[in-house]
Amino acid sequence: MLFKLPAAWLTGVRVIEATSERCVVNIRHRWINQNPFNSIFWAVQGMAAEMTTGFFITREINKSGRNISMLVAKNKAIFTKKATGKINFICNQGLEVKKIIDKAITTGNGQTLWIDSKGYNENDVMVSHFSFEWSVKLRK
Repeated sequence: MLFKLPAAWLTGVRVIEATSERCVVNIRHRWINQNPFNSIFWAVQGMAAEMTTGFFITREINKSGRNISMLVAKNKAIFTKKATGKINFICNQGLEVKKIIDKAITTGNGQTLWIDSKGYNENDVMVSHFSFEWSVKLRK
């Protein structure tokens, strides 16, 4: 991650679980990733959330062996509580991503999918909810 996503690595974003259905990424509030309000900066939370969703896209593209482009076309975020301590971002849409990659390959048409990632603190209280619209397209 240091060479592919140096900002995520420096700010402490770490993958702690990755299966075909679920991805969990962890971030801990530290000096390097804080905002002036003594919580995790929204952009750092966004990196962690995006990583949970992008993991599935990258994995399925690699497994397919095909030349497929991927891009975040849109994103939305809701912040519900101050992000302090350890935050786990969780995405459970791996099977949906597999279907959309398969559809892009079989039809040859670009596909889009909204994928959600929610961040939970150590008390299992949601602190933020990110949604990313990913676009995938088979390259000719």
